[in-house]
Amino acid sequence: MVATRKDERLEGRKLLLVQPLDETGRETGKCFVAVDTVQAGPREVVLVVTGSSARMTSVTKDAPVDAAIIGIVDTVSRDGAAAWGASVAGAPSGGTGAR
Repeated sequence: MVATRKDERLEGRKLLLVQPLDETGRETGKCFVAVDTVQAGPREVVLVVTGSSARMTSVTKDAPVDAAIIGIVDTVSRDGAAAWGASVAGAPSGGTGAR
C-alpha cells in the first residue's frame, strides 16, 4: 500500500493490507491497514496488535497507529499438532500480508 501523504511519523514505514483468518486459515472479516514492524512479505501469516498496544513497538512509539504487525507466524498448532502455516506442507499459506 502506498500513501504519498501521511503523518510525518509514518514516513518510511511500510503499510500492509491485512486480511484476518479464522482458526483453519481461511480468510474472514474485513481487511485493514497495519504498520509493518517486522519486514513481513506478501501473503505471509502475521501477528497483529491493535489499539494502544500498536503504539508500543520501537517503530510505532508516539505514532498515530491503531494496528501494527509484530510477528510472522511459522505454524499454527491445534491440540499439539501443526494445523497450518508456512512450515506445514499443503497447508494454507496465509492471506494476512500485503495484497
